[in-house]
Amino acid sequence: MSEPSEAVQDYLKAIHNLGGAAQIVSPAEIANLLGVKAPSVTGMLKRLAEAGWITYTPGDGATLTPSGIIAARRVVRRHRLIELFLTQVLGLDWSEVDAEAEALEHAISPRLEQAIATYLGEPAEDPHGHPIPNSKGELTNRVLQRLSELRDGQSAIIREAQDDNPARLRQWREHGLIPGATAHCLRYDALDDLFEIEVSGRIIRLGSEGLWGLRGEPKAQA
Repeated sequence: MSEPSEAVQDYLKAIHNLGGAAQIVSPAEIANLLGVKAPSVTGMLKRLAEAGWITYTPGDGATLTPSGIIAARRVVRRHRLIELFLTQVLGLDWSEVDAEAEALEHAISPRLEQAIATYLGEPAEDPHGHPIPNSKGELTNRVLQRLSELRDGQSAIIREAQDDNPARLRQWREHGLIPGATAHCLRYDALDDLFEIEVSGRIIRLGSEGLWGLRGEPKAQA
């Protein structure tokens, strides 16, 4: 099977990021993530299925085939390695690197990809906490909880931050809501949808929307 085109790689990565390695992803979800119209998604999914990258059922959705998973994870690996290189080596803020990585992920060669990985010490995570597939396409599976699901007295160690909203990423960093930090829910007011969260000795107040995109590893209550 030949190397997929850039457009195909974008679709495979999108399906993978939506969970398509293990479950069916709907055309609407893909269209929303890629910012394209549903009819164009349907046409592309048919072509991907014909090429053997996905299994597609009209009216239902798509899942990646084994070859599709490998191809998708190659793109995911390059993207996340680039993000880490840009933050650790070039000093860019974590809110800036997703767009830059989108532009560069198709441009680097496998040789340069491996050189970056070696230079960074074969890292396990990108700046936003997302696991980086290894050179064999293996990816660590995690069971994480959305911080917006925390309730009174519950805590979680933040592991991942969604990286597609620069303003939100800057806000999270300002509040200390970054991978590795422990967020403790002091109180959740369901009527006003307002969380009172303690993190790094500070108390912050955010609604569900303000926490959306942060995922963590639940901590046992003391």
